[in-house]
Amino acid sequence: MRLPPPLPLPLPNARLRRSLIARFTPPQLIALAYVLGTLLGTALLSLPGMLTPGTQLTFIERLFTATSAICITGLVVVDTGEGFTRLGQVVIILLAQVGGLGIITFGTLFALLAGRRVNFSERQLLVQQISALNVGGAVSLLWTIMLYTLVAEVAGAALLALRFVPQFGWGEGLYQAAFHSVSAYNNAGFVVVPGGMAQYVQDPLVSGVIAVQIVLGGLGFLVQLNVLSHWREPRRSRLLVYSRLTLVTTGALLLGGTLLILALEWGRAATLGPLPAPGKVLAAFFQSVTPRSGGFATLDIEALSSASIFLTIALMFIGANSGSTGGGIKTSTFAILVGSAWNLIRGRTELIAFGRRVVPENVVRAGTITTIYTLLVFSAFFGLLVTNPKLDFTHLLFETVSAAATVGLSMNTTPKINDAGLLILTVLMYLGRIGPVTFAVALNSRQTQASPLKYPPERDILVG
Repeated sequence: MRLPPPLPLPLPNARLRRSLIARFTPPQLIALAYVLGTLLGTALLSLPGMLTPGTQLTFIERLFTATSAICITGLVVVDTGEGFTRLGQVVIILLAQVGGLGIITFGTLFALLAGRRVNFSERQLLVQQISALNVGGAVSLLWTIMLYTLVAEVAGAALLALRFVPQFGWGEGLYQAAFHSVSAYNNAGFVVVPGGMAQYVQDPLVSGVIAVQIVLGGLGFLVQLNVLSHWREPRRSRLLVYSRLTLVTTGALLLGGTLLILALEWGRAATLGPLPAPGKVLAAFFQSVTPRSGGFATLDIEALSSASIFLTIALMFIGANSGSTGGGIKTSTFAILVGSAWNLIRGRTELIAFGRRVVPENVVRAGTITTIYTLLVFSAFFGLLVTNPKLDFTHLLFETVSAAATVGLSMNTTPKINDAGLLILTVLMYLGRIGPVTFAVALNSRQTQASPLKYPPERDILVG
């Protein structure tokens, strides 16, 4: 008697897949996506042919590098151009591209290319990933972002090619231009050019293009699109208060940072001293831009004065803008905190920005983000001090803030940190990319709900 053939295992249908996805909140899916992306990147960097002959990396170092790439940080344990083959470099820059735009953004794009409709829950996830303001327009916004990113990176690569092709030849020059354009626009900070970026400290083309790419990537897609829309049709498309706040804060930080770097480093032989006046201004401007999550360096960070190092740490801590490829507490958060403090000094109860009232929920959120971020940095810094007691205090603090803000600048410290310290920085880069508040919300399995109970207020608590 012949037995009937075994029944094939049923594949989960679309409804089942959607029900599985629905079990997770958008913050949980974002947190999980970056974990899976990091593991995939680690697996790819562990394949043969990724490292140059003589380069040895442990599993922890490969995990650290993959996290640095997917979280668009740029901290490295070995020089990317010397330690990784061309294939390894391509893997790193692809991880940075995916991490810069957001894994969820790419996942939605692939779903659209496959012809599948994007349901409302997936739209919510996309909105949270790209900080969209309208759920209904999230999908059309996605296509605009992808096209805008492609145009910005191609334009940057074309301009950089004007310098790199004569220097390296057509093949290598185009590769260098494309790599650094993607790295700069995504605020990744990975460099593969032989000799590093210091050789272009006085080059207005290379330094200027990379600085503009960093600023554009750090502004955020919504701000850029809002500015372009307002520029084309000023009567039909108004400039959002958020865009104005972001642009003013960004401009103030860039100008203030440039002037302070000039004042602090003008005559120092180790930094700006040997440069002519135009070169000093360009180098100072670049040094003001790159802590905004850029990660490129045309000056030796370790040679900066103590005051300039402190300034760089402060700029890294503030970071870029919400919905961008950068990290930090974000410029809008910083602006709200400064405005709230100024309001308190003047005795005002409401925060007004460009003729509009900032809702109290945003003020509370700004304070919450800064508090969690500060506690995260302090905890990680303490962990590094415990696990790496022989390393310098300032160097470890700089490294900690750089990792938390996903900047990638280093005082030549990363290769000296042991595996325990690298694991701390790995977690810190991950949390800095997805956002500590997103991670905290992801740990909560229940949706946030308003309490049905109303407690009496207590005004006798002393603050300050």
